[in-house]
Amino acid sequence: MEESSVHLCKGCNPWQGLLLTASLLIFCHLSNTAHVTVTIESVPPLVAKGDDVLFLVHDLPENAQILAWFKGLTNMKDAIALYGLFNNVSGPGPVHSGRETIYRNGSLLIEKLTEKDTGFYTIRTYNEHIKIVSTTSTYLHVQDFLWNCGRHATSAQPTIESVPPSVAEGGNVTLLIHNLPENLEGFVWFKGISVFWKNEIARYTKGSKSSITGPAYSGRETLNSDGSLLLHNVTQSDTGLYTLRIMSTDMKSEEAHVQLQVDISHSPCCNPLTSSQVMIEPMPMYAAEGESVLLKVHNLPEDFQAFTWYRAIYRVPHFEIVEHSRELDTITWGNQYSQRETVYDNGTLLLQDITEKDAGMYTLEILKSDSKIEKAYVQFHVNKHVAQPFVRITNSVVSSHRSVIFTCVSPDSDVSIRWFFNNQHLRLSRRMTLSPTKCGLRIHPVRLENFGEYKCEVSNRVSSKTSLPVLFQ
Repeated sequence: MEESSVHLCKGCNPWQGLLLTASLLIFCHLSNTAHVTVTIESVPPLVAKGDDVLFLVHDLPENAQILAWFKGLTNMKDAIALYGLFNNVSGPGPVHSGRETIYRNGSLLIEKLTEKDTGFYTIRTYNEHIKIVSTTSTYLHVQDFLWNCGRHATSAQPTIESVPPSVAEGGNVTLLIHNLPENLEGFVWFKGISVFWKNEIARYTKGSKSSITGPAYSGRETLNSDGSLLLHNVTQSDTGLYTLRIMSTDMKSEEAHVQLQVDISHSPCCNPLTSSQVMIEPMPMYAAEGESVLLKVHNLPEDFQAFTWYRAIYRVPHFEIVEHSRELDTITWGNQYSQRETVYDNGTLLLQDITEKDAGMYTLEILKSDSKIEKAYVQFHVNKHVAQPFVRITNSVVSSHRSVIFTCVSPDSDVSIRWFFNNQHLRLSRRMTLSPTKCGLRIHPVRLENFGEYKCEVSNRVSSKTSLPVLFQ
C-alpha cells in the first residue's frame, strides 16, 4: 500500500482542513509506529480542581509535520486539537472544551481543571506522508485538593521494614512501608526480586479501594491500604526477598525491597548451627547516625573461592564494596568503598560512622568450590535524631462550608506522625481525612466541636519531638 500524502484544502477553516487530514489517518498503518522516544512532563506534577496543567512535550521527532492530542488512547472521536507544523495552523477537535491550547512544540495547556478531566491523554505525531512517527500517553489525576506536605519525587525514597525483623515458623510478620508518596495511585507486591506476573502476590488500587490477588498468593497474605503486607503462619519457604512496586498518579513507578528472615532455631527440621544456608545478621538492625553496624555472616562455606559485597540487591560493578579472593589472597575495594568499611575472612563486614544513606539492602555473593554462586541478603535501618515540628493551618471555603487543613511540618523523613487534640490522641471522625503519611489532617466541614488546640508528634526509633500547640477557632 502506498503512503498517502494529504494537503489542507484551500478555502477551509483551520479545523476543517486539519479534520480532513485526521479523517484519513484512520487508513494508515497503525502498527508501523517508529521507535521514537517522546516524553511528556506534567507541570505541575500534582493538580487539584480549578488548577491549570501543562503537558510539556520533550524530544519531538524532527520529521514530525502534524501533532494530534487525544483524550484517551487515540480514538479519533476523542481528538482535542491538531497542529500542522508545515503551515503553522492549529484547530480544535471534537472534544475540545475551550480550555485547551496546543503549542507548536507539542505541549498542551488545560485550564481550570475539573474532576472529569481525569484520565489518559495521548499525543501522536505524523510525518509528511501522514505516517505515524510516535505515540505517547500520560495520565492526569485531578484531585479534590492537594496536601502541601509529605513525600514527593525529590525527597526520601520508600523503604520497607520487616516487623518483627526475624519471625519464627508459624508466626506472623508485617512488611511495613515507609515514605509512601502523597500522590499514591496503587501498589503491587511480588515474591522475589523480579516483578513478573507469575511472582505477583496482590495489588491494591487506591481509586477503587480494591485489591486483587495474583499467582503467588498463598491465601496467607493480607494486603492493607497503607501498603503493608501481613503474612500469616509463615513457613521456611517464605524466606527471601519481597518487592513492592509503587505507582503514583503521574504514571511514574518506583520499587522497594525487603528481606524476610524466618527464624529456624526452634524448628524440628533445621538448626542454624548445622544448616548449610548462608545467613547474615545485622548488629544492630536499627542504628543511629554515627554508630557502627556489623553484618555478621553465618555458615560461610569452608571451601569458598571468593566473596563479594554489594551495596544493593543487584550484581552491578558500580554497587561493589569489596571482593575477597581466597585463592589469590587479595582484597579489592570497589566503587562503593568509603574508607569506613572493614571486611573479615569469615565474610563479615563492618561499617563505621554510618549515615542515613548507608541504610538499605546489601548483598553477599559467594563463589563456591564447585564454581556455583550463592547469594545472601541483609538489611538494616539508620535514623537520626528528629527536629521539632510545627503545625501550619490553612483555611478555605468549599461549597459554602468551611474547611481546614493542619500540616505537620518536619524536615525529617521516614518518621511516624501522631496528632493530638486538646492534649488527647486525636480520634478521627467521618469529616476528617489524613494524608498517606499522616503529615496532613483535613476537616471538612468544620464544626464547633473541632475548635481547640492541635499538636503533632514526629518520631523514629531513636527519638521523638512534639510541636508547640496551635489554637484553632
